[in-house]
Amino acid sequence: MLKIGLTGGIASGKSTVCQLFSAHGIEVIDADIIARQLVEPDQPCLKTIIQTFGKKVLFENGDLDRAQLRQLIFADDNARQQLESILHPRIRQQLIKLSDDATSPYCILTIPLLIEANMIPLVDRVLVIDLELTEQLNRVCQRDNISPLQAKAIISSQSSASQRNSVADDIINNNNSPESLTELVSQLHKKYLDIVNTMTTGCQ
Repeated sequence: MLKIGLTGGIASGKSTVCQLFSAHGIEVIDADIIARQLVEPDQPCLKTIIQTFGKKVLFENGDLDRAQLRQLIFADDNARQQLESILHPRIRQQLIKLSDDATSPYCILTIPLLIEANMIPLVDRVLVIDLELTEQLNRVCQRDNISPLQAKAIISSQSSASQRNSVADDIINNNNSPESLTELVSQLHKKYLDIVNTMTTGCQ
């Protein structure tokens, strides 16, 4: 199974690219979805988070207050590392299991923190969604209804574009039209199928 690790900065268009690969019948395994499932009520991860950070990270109904937790870890590196130590090993396990069980010709593992969480060894190729900083700032502000200052702080907390691009096997530039993005994904889909076919032929 060819495993493609998809990553990119906030608001770079990762979800849109994943939808386009899904339209080609390719299974997409999303680390963010896994993370959300891990912190649902009664999950062991949520219990550990409560033990670590207290009930202040919960809504009154017992659900995790993601905004409160995000604000907490954004302001405190130690808190962020604590949360990562709880979630990342379990996310890694699920990514491995789900990608090993995938049945499409290849699969996409979309991992926003692919570099930061040292998950590159989980994949065979790295696909980076790249976006000009000005456009990225605009999209973050509009999508999340935050100030440019807040958006810059979030972006600066992530790997830089140059860091991501330095480990990329493939790069999609998402500064252009939706039609252009669709075509770029189609081209990569054909490329990945060719790689799979070569791998299959080589094993015979």
